[in-house]
Amino acid sequence: MNFSDLKDLGKMKEMMSQAKQMQEQMEQKLSATTVEAEAGGGMVHVRMNGRKELLQLRIEPTAMGSNASDIELLEDLIVSAVNEAGRRADEAIKSSVSGMMSGLNLPGLT
Repeated sequence: MNFSDLKDLGKMKEMMSQAKQMQEQMEQKLSATTVEAEAGGGMVHVRMNGRKELLQLRIEPTAMGSNASDIELLEDLIVSAVNEAGRRADEAIKSSVSGMMSGLNLPGLT
């Protein structure tokens, strides 16, 4: 093993350390990030974290109907609100990742 090999090994170890730090930061950001979405003009409201875990589901009492079509509408509104929160979580994650990557100065990524 020559000096060049040791230098390359050192660079690789530094990159791995940066990647681990970045992963830890990302895990913290995912846990701390919350997004909210609603459907049906606010009849169904959801809150989700960056890990796409549903944290809260709120249904306005007026959304509860007495017939089967009301229940189906409510189910559709819940699905819609959860899906929108998932899209917003994806956007928040993408924004966080691109910000973190810009600070790394990795060859070929800038």
